[in-house]
Amino acid sequence: MEYSKEFKEAISNFTSQEKDKLIIRLLKKDRILSHRLYFELIDPETADDKRNQMESLIKNEVSVAVKKFGRTKYFLPAIRKVSAKITEHVKITTDKFGEVSLTLLLVSETLKHAPKTGDHYKLYIYLLNKIFRSFVLTKKLDPDYYLDLGEIFEEVHQQIVKNKSLEDLTLHNGLFLSWFDPENIPDHIDLILKGIKAEGLLR
Repeated sequence: MEYSKEFKEAISNFTSQEKDKLIIRLLKKDRILSHRLYFELIDPETADDKRNQMESLIKNEVSVAVKKFGRTKYFLPAIRKVSAKITEHVKITTDKFGEVSLTLLLVSETLKHAPKTGDHYKLYIYLLNKIFRSFVLTKKLDPDYYLDLGEIFEEVHQQIVKNKSLEDLTLHNGLFLSWFDPENIPDHIDLILKGIKAEGLLR
């Protein structure tokens, strides 16, 4: 919705008390905005602190999920819920580095603990989409971050090459293993991803 000049002027004419009441009312209806303002205005914790907490949460919740759900059919929805928490973290903190590092950590922990039984295809395709998305986001970061991301990229890479079926699926869907070095991710990775999906892959 676009706001007209007149509408903006009408709001600016509110008294301070009226504006305060309106803000509080809006915050009650938007939990993410409320948390974001709290984080930006008075939260003593930094984005790094929040990211460290998310790392612990990811490791714990993936571990709990695999113990609770012995088959991938039920394990995948639990992983999606963890991913949603990463998205929420990014919306609150605008932690772009964490968006990549935490997503790759989720992929790594999922591959490390994935159930041995059940059809893994949907799980693997879900993770490959996450990896591709991480490649795209990495190219939007300052290259100074590449060194910090190198370890988690390599960890995911090693987990893939140790899993023959996953490695084959990775290559079949147009994801080159050399890209797991941030320096080697093509500059036009977003267009590559778009083309791959246009071919009906990653589904």
